Amino acid sequence: MILFDKDRKTGFTGKKSRTSTAAAIGTFGVRKMSRITLTLTQLEYLVALDQHRHFGKAAKACHVSQPTLSMQLQKLEADLGVVFFDRSHQPLLPTAEGEPLIAQARVVLSETRRLTTLSKEDQKELKGELRVGVIPTIAPYLVPLFVEHMARTYPKLTLNIDELQTHQILAALENESLDVGLLATPLKAEGLEEEKLFLEPFLLYSHISHPLAKRKFVSEDDLDGSDMWLLSEGHCLRSQILRFCSLRSSQPVFRNVRFEAGNLETLQRLVESGTGYTLIPWLAAQRPHPKTASLTPFKGAPPQRQVSLVWRRTQLKKRAIDALAQAILACLPSELKGMQKNKSNQSTEPLPAW
Repeated sequence: MILFDKDRKTGFTGKKSRTSTAAAIGTFGVRKMSRITLTLTQLEYLVALDQHRHFGKAAKACHVSQPTLSMQLQKLEADLGVVFFDRSHQPLLPTAEGEPLIAQARVVLSETRRLTTLSKEDQKELKGELRVGVIPTIAPYLVPLFVEHMARTYPKLTLNIDELQTHQILAALENESLDVGLLATPLKAEGLEEEKLFLEPFLLYSHISHPLAKRKFVSEDDLDGSDMWLLSEGHCLRSQILRFCSLRSSQPVFRNVRFEAGNLETLQRLVESGTGYTLIPWLAAQRPHPKTASLTPFKGAPPQRQVSLVWRRTQLKKRAIDALAQAILACLPSELKGMQKNKSNQSTEPLPAW
């Protein structure tokens, strides 16, 4: 609970200034002062509403009913004498007077979390919560490898994992709703730290009847964009593949069908049905695939992506992040570990994340 003083005439100040104190005493004697009680819960509701810009969605994110959230925000507005949002707009928009207070609420909540984190950092055993965002082209192949190891090694550490696109992870790191992201780098984003975990090569995934499937190796020159299935806009893997193939876009497999998938599994099923080809990362290629599909490596140094952990430079959960990094590296398949030691495999730079 946070207490602030409020002079009935001068309004909310956050602390008593000399001016307000003098005004309170003056020739009329000591004026009665009121005390505003702000709770962290109210600030959490306020920040959630700013994030979602919708009362129902904010209430759901806070695990409370909409009337409960609305009532607490109305009380907060009445106590501070400020209207935080313009309710006539959908989605909601912060008011000019409410915007700086919402920003300050984020700071208060952030510093409160830091206080809790610092109290646990000195303890030998990892405790608390680590919120992790993982991109969809990594999550289904890497998370199953390390999640049990983390759960058993650190039983008092709660690991919350969300599957999100890169831009969503970056936004969540910015507003501190995530502690760390697991994604393709380099990003070179301001205010973020990146720790490289491993390089992962790509393989060509095609139907056995496709001309490229008959080759022992393929090269960049073999990929002209025709018959290629790609992920939809917003997935960093799409940008990486187009950049590798020196293409602005792929040519549709069927002239009268335009389809862009939201996950690699859909692309693989399309290929297995007998049409086109795609590129998939090495970990995805380790899953069982039907006899109708063919995996073809690249000649020489293959295209590859760099998989890293990314977090804010001011992040205080570094011990937990280090533990996550160690768990991931320990659980990688031995063949992929061997690739990291093979200098010839690292002769080309990883594909840019964007």
